[in-house]
Amino acid sequence: MPDEQPMDNTRASAGEPVDPDIDLRRARPARHRRDEATMLATIAAGGATGAAARYLIGQGWPTAAEAFPASTLGINVLGCALIGVLMVLITEVWSRQRLIRPFLGTGVLGGFTTFSTYTVDIQRLVAGAHVDIALFYLFLTPVGALLAVWVSATATRRLVNWRIQ
Repeated sequence: MPDEQPMDNTRASAGEPVDPDIDLRRARPARHRRDEATMLATIAAGGATGAAARYLIGQGWPTAAEAFPASTLGINVLGCALIGVLMVLITEVWSRQRLIRPFLGTGVLGGFTTFSTYTVDIQRLVAGAHVDIALFYLFLTPVGALLAVWVSATATRRLVNWRIQ
């Protein structure tokens, strides 16, 4: 349509950084298709790596059907802590490395963390009449994940700034 305005992703969240990989203000010529394929392959390779690591941890640290899902909680909290470290490092130390964030952040850590298993664990606990454990787990996982990101990002930022000074 001739009256359509180009999408502007800066007005949606004023003050927030714009993801350079998804800047909707730039037109994508044909040569970017190859770059997009490279990005997709990078994310897929990272996702396979992260999912395999999660699977191996789950196999080595299984959870009984009626038990508290400690392995899933540990995986999610660890993954979120690593995301906090990664986000500081790629924004303040490795900002020119284009494929690090998609590979490690979206791919490896996206494949490693498992909030879908978190919801299945809650459903399983409720179906097994372990509502008290399910509610505790329902609360603890997002709180632990957010705290892990905050603590690890804060600690990493302090360490980076200390090393720079």
